Amino acid sequence: MPGSVGFGARGVLASVGSAVAFAGIYFITPFLHPISAEGLWAIRAILTVPIIVLALLVVRQWHLVTQIWQRIKRKPILLPALLVCGLAVSVQLWLFGWAPLHGRGIQVALGYFLLPLVLVVIGRFLYKDRLTWWHWTAAGVAAVGVGYELVRAGGFSWETVLVVGGYPIYFVLRRAIGTANLGGMFWELGLLAPLAIVLIVLELVARDTMAVNPMLWWLAPVFAIGSGIALILYVTASRLLALSLFGLLSYLEPALLMVASFLNGEQVDPAELPMYIAIWIAVLTILVGGTMQIIRSRRT
Repeated sequence: MPGSVGFGARGVLASVGSAVAFAGIYFITPFLHPISAEGLWAIRAILTVPIIVLALLVVRQWHLVTQIWQRIKRKPILLPALLVCGLAVSVQLWLFGWAPLHGRGIQVALGYFLLPLVLVVIGRFLYKDRLTWWHWTAAGVAAVGVGYELVRAGGFSWETVLVVGGYPIYFVLRRAIGTANLGGMFWELGLLAPLAIVLIVLELVARDTMAVNPMLWWLAPVFAIGSGIALILYVTASRLLALSLFGLLSYLEPALLMVASFLNGEQVDPAELPMYIAIWIAVLTILVGGTMQIIRSRRT
């Protein structure tokens, strides 16, 4: 139907725009030196809360926040669980800023490539999700690449492991306590807002960051606004697109993160190429299989 096509086109544009915005943030992060990764996390955390509020009001889902508040009043134990979730996602936000500041962007991008494949396996064995042949094929090819790297280097970088291991724990915990929505994220980051404010004050006063790098007066707002735009576009795409297409387009972000890392001067060790080739084959398998499934579903 014309309306559905319009929503799909806007959803694709929003998803691509989100990936480009996140990659742009990744690219400009090294130019924010000497600001610390902790300061970058604080800026993103503080900005994300009002962005979530705006998104919930626009889509008329503020009840997601109030429902969790009613649950907290009935079961106060939910509050520390939300705090743990907030700490878990904050570690990932911190790493997203730390990596390009320290020339480790490629390692984090690799984690984002592997993450969907890991989630597929977790979904199968933990939640009994049904997997198609292309899911199994992609997981198997990726496993070959992972096994090669484990034998060659004895393991992965801690940055890759933190992404691949940290996000599934976060997702599973949110699902377990029933807060896997924007309302849950509002509480997760809202509980950590006082810490973020303290870190921002310390960054501006104790470190005298602005005096060392005057560009931060305009570059830091660009970073903050870009983070907000990326989040809004991401949430918009998740609402407008079918879950399968949204999942396929999610691979664009780590691809652009790697491009941003290359532009910042990072390089891939030639000995790691077999692993990357295997992972790209796995990603292409997911893309081809998902595209075929979408085409078949539209025909039926």
